[in-house]
Amino acid sequence: MRPLNSILKIGLLRGKLEITQFMRQKESVIFTLFFPVILLFIFGSVFKGKIAGDVSFSQYFISGMIASALVNTGFQQLAIMIPIERDFGTLKRLRGTPMSPISYFIGKAISVTYSMAVQIVMLLAFGLFMFHLHLPSDSSKWIRFVILVILGSLSSTILGIAFSTVPKTGRGASAVVSPIVIILQFFSGVFFVFTTLPKWMQDFAALFPLKWLTQGMRSVFLPNTFAVQEAAKSWETNRTYLILVFWLIVGTFFSLKTFKWSKQ
Repeated sequence: MRPLNSILKIGLLRGKLEITQFMRQKESVIFTLFFPVILLFIFGSVFKGKIAGDVSFSQYFISGMIASALVNTGFQQLAIMIPIERDFGTLKRLRGTPMSPISYFIGKAISVTYSMAVQIVMLLAFGLFMFHLHLPSDSSKWIRFVILVILGSLSSTILGIAFSTVPKTGRGASAVVSPIVIILQFFSGVFFVFTTLPKWMQDFAALFPLKWLTQGMRSVFLPNTFAVQEAAKSWETNRTYLILVFWLIVGTFFSLKTFKWSKQ
C-alpha cells in the first residue's frame, strides 16, 4: 500500500494531465461544454410562459440542465471513455507505473470537476443573458448549491467509473450508456415538469441520483414557495443529501471492487 501523500500527488498530476489532454481535443471541448447551453437555448426558446406563480419554464429548465450536466460529464463521459482507454491499452500501460486505481480515480475526478465548473458558469451566464435568470440572493442557497455540486460531481464520477466495467468494448460503450442517461433525464424532470410525469415514472426516477440532484437544484434556483409544487410538497433537502451520499458509497465500493486495468 502506497503512502497517502504519494497517492494524492500522483492523482493530482494525473488530473492535470487529463485536463491538458481534454483541452487539446477541440471537438470534445466544443461538444461537452456547449451542448448543455445549446439545449437550454432550444428548450428555453420553445417552451415559454409560467409554470406556477412567477416561475418561468426557462428558470425551471436551467435547474435540470445543471444537474444533467453533472451526470453527463461524470457518469456518461467516464462510462464511455474508460472502456475506450482500456481497449487502446492506455490503462494497461498505466498499470506498469506507480499509479494506483485510487490515483487514477482522483485524476478523473479532477478532470470532470473542471469540465463541470466551466459548464455551470456557461449555463448561468447564458441563462442570465438570454432568459433573465434569477440568481439566489440567500447565502444559504449558495451553500446548498456548492454541497449539491460536490456530492453530484463525486457520485456521478465514481458511478461512471463503476459502470465502465459493464460495456464489453469501447466501441459499444456509447450504445450501452447513452440510452440509460437519456431515459433517466426524461424520467427525472430534466426536460419536463417532474410532477406532470406518470406516477410510475416518478417512482422509478426516485431510485436514482439524477432525480434528487435535479430537485436539489430547483431548491436553489426556484423560490421557496415553489416547494409545494414538488411531489412531496417540500424540497426534501436532507433526504437529497443522504441519497447522493448513498450512491457515492455504492459507487466507491463497486469501483474499487470491479475496476480493471485491462480486459483480462
